[in-house]
Amino acid sequence: MPVSICYRFSQPFVVLPKQAYLWCTDFSPQDPQFLGYIITGRQVVSLSEGLILLIDVFRTAQGTVVEKQKLVHLYPDTLSWVMTHITGPTKYSQFRYEILEDPDGCHLNYEALHVEYEKVSLSSDEKLQLAQTLCKRDSEMWRLLAVAMEQDLK
Repeated sequence: MPVSICYRFSQPFVVLPKQAYLWCTDFSPQDPQFLGYIITGRQVVSLSEGLILLIDVFRTAQGTVVEKQKLVHLYPDTLSWVMTHITGPTKYSQFRYEILEDPDGCHLNYEALHVEYEKVSLSSDEKLQLAQTLCKRDSEMWRLLAVAMEQDLK
């Protein structure tokens, strides 16, 4: 049986909350090479108001081609969204995002429920170590995204 790993972090942004939300939820194809992956295709399918399907095809640094389908529920009134992976190596993993106002701008609250299929039996210490590794990786990615956002919006 797969293992579920939970973790969370916050990332500050020096832009207005609404700007951050719109930037973060703009799923149109961007840079074809991003964070070690070469994106070869992205489809954005509107399923209904506030519900989209993202279909990403990318090549890893090792040359493996991966397709991920993600269901995204948008909640613009609360500047939040939920992304659920429905295919790919992290199928059924779910990520919650919320933008909250701060005196200097805003911050993102990120909460993950990562489903790990490769490691089907982990001790408590191994789960904690994996959660720390995943959290560090994702928080570093969002730190880079914050820099890109500030460059785009300033």
